[in-house]
Amino acid sequence: MQNSFSPEVIKELGFYVYRLIDPRNGETFYIGKGKGNRVFHHIAGELDTKNEELNGKQTRIYEIKLMGLEVQHIIQRHGMDEPTAFEVEAALMDAFPGATNIAGGHGNSDRGAAHSEEIIRRYSAPLAELNHKIVEITVNRLATERSIYDATRFCWRVSRNRVESAELVLAIVNGLIVEVFQPSSWLDAVPENFPNFEFNETNEGRLGFVGEIAPEDVRSQYIHKRAPKRSKGAANPVRYWNM
Repeated sequence: MQNSFSPEVIKELGFYVYRLIDPRNGETFYIGKGKGNRVFHHIAGELDTKNEELNGKQTRIYEIKLMGLEVQHIIQRHGMDEPTAFEVEAALMDAFPGATNIAGGHGNSDRGAAHSEEIIRRYSAPLAELNHKIVEITVNRLATERSIYDATRFCWRVSRNRVESAELVLAIVNGLIVEVFQPSSWLDAVPENFPNFEFNETNEGRLGFVGEIAPEDVRSQYIHKRAPKRSKGAANPVRYWNM
């Protein structure tokens, strides 16, 4: 099985975007970008059969190998610079939503697949003027799994001193402010404080809040307006304003 490129091939490839395909059903199960021999690293170095908590990609590779088969590697597009590769990777993740990538892809939070009417609302909405002490929380994926209140209030790795001074919490979906909350208290993310949520080891040291929708005269200053643009590549869902 081919498991590396020659130096001549690497030189020609530049940055590329690739897909890993399950030979049992032809399904694309992972999308990535890289250069050199990155496409082969998943097979060569990331499979640990002693790890009881394999992620979805690793589990699929393990299953394929157990059947005596080999993962298929597809170079989707090559000869790009890195920013272009980021964009192609994000577009492919939109096109193959069943892929087991852990991350959502560079830029997918604000520039991923969207209905044309959503695009119009997003970019024609006025920019919000942030006049309060604000915690802004992006909840793109969570907002499809929970109520917007629960998606926004639980649970985040934040500065206790900063959030406890916040007057408002803004819930952001794809760059738009979709709700405005007035927090009454910030609590440790433990079952006693949030009995209706699932917990795991990642909750340790995190906080959530209890509150309510802001009064309408405050809410109307922000709802359905655009949040300030995030810097390219920003991964932290939490931002602070005026604090």
